[in-house]
Amino acid sequence: MGTSFSAITDDEFRCAAALLVDFNTEYDDPSPEPTWLAGHLSDLVRGGDTSVLLTGAPPIGLAILRFRTATWAVEKEAYLAEFYVAPAQRGHGIGRQFLTEVLEHARERGAIYVDLNTSEDDEAARHLYEAFGFDCHEGRGEGPLAIYYERDL
Repeated sequence: MGTSFSAITDDEFRCAAALLVDFNTEYDDPSPEPTWLAGHLSDLVRGGDTSVLLTGAPPIGLAILRFRTATWAVEKEAYLAEFYVAPAQRGHGIGRQFLTEVLEHARERGAIYVDLNTSEDDEAARHLYEAFGFDCHEGRGEGPLAIYYERDL
């Protein structure tokens, strides 16, 4: 793998939390307190179903993968819950390289499928994901537009 690495130390989880707070701030989304978030990310990783990946030294990018067993197969699937590169670092191929490494990490963990969501107006993210073969249609381009729903409980 290239320049990305899995967060395992308290300092790395603090860096991941800071990047995640920056991400939420950029998109005007609320964010938990960074110290709590760092501990929570560490707990998720220790639980075994989550990878927190960073890229750069110091870290300038973050990815969070959540793993689950597939419904129709025994293999794993991965959900790319978060993917972020600091704004000042965009446009230099870092996101492409990092996403390549994130997908390789998912494969190494046994995933045969990865899904994600992004907003319609985040055209840069959509172009990146589509360049990597992600499709927003059921049946991988053959079916209707896939719609993502969410609801607070």
